[in-house]
This record gives sequence, structure tokens and C-alpha cells, in this order.
Amino acid sequence: MKLTTILALAATALAGETINNEHLKTEVVTAVDCKRPTVAGDKIHVHYRGTLESDGSEFDASYNRGQPLSFKVGSNQVIKGWDQGLLDMCPGEKRKLTIQPEWAYGSRGAGPIPANSVLIFETELVSIDGVSKDEL
Repeated sequence: MKLTTILALAATALAGETINNEHLKTEVVTAVDCKRPTVAGDKIHVHYRGTLESDGSEFDASYNRGQPLSFKVGSNQVIKGWDQGLLDMCPGEKRKLTIQPEWAYGSRGAGPIPANSVLIFETELVSIDGVSKDEL
């Protein structure tokens, strides 16, 4: 088998790969290869759409505002499911995060999110601050 065919098959296998634990399921929807993925402490810019697993209703989406959310990943500025699920991600990559309540808003809920809700986020990493295109 030619090397290009093997590489194409490997890239296809990565799209849709899931990483599971009891709190978070991460599915790579659109895989992107880069030399410098996200690490804890990076300021990142992420577009997202959040829905409730229970009924599929959308509770928030940066796409509706036309501006991605910016924050330091892995720094407790967002829910734990995001802090873990958006690590080792490349700009342009899209992931679907299914987050259990313990790594989301737990028994307190938040705004339109009821207590003990499982959340689904469609995410897209737009950029990483301080990382030039040459480093990607």
C-alpha cells in the first residue's frame, strides 16, 4: 500500500475518534494536523453551540453573536469539560463534547441550563493567541 494511501486512511480514522471517561466524551468531528496544539494556559478563541442532551434545545451559541469566546484553557475560567476537552486541539479542528453534570454546572444549573443536565457542545478552535501560522 502506498504511503499516501496509508496517511489518508489514518487521517480519516482520526475524524470521529472518541476519547471517553466517566465525565466527558470527546469526538473529533473535523481533524486538523498542526505542530503546536493547545496546552493548558493558552488563550484560545472558540466558536461553539451548546445544547441540552435531554431535548436538544440550544441554550447558547457564539455563532449567533458572530464572535468566538476567548479564555485561557486549563485555567478554571470555564467548565471543567471545556478545560479538558479543548486541550491538544489545533486551529480549525472541530470537536463534539458531551459533558456530564459533574464537569458542567452540576446540581446548581445556570440560566437556561437545568440542574444535573448533560450538555453537548459543538466546538471549533479558531485560534491560539501568541502562536504564529509558522508554528502551526
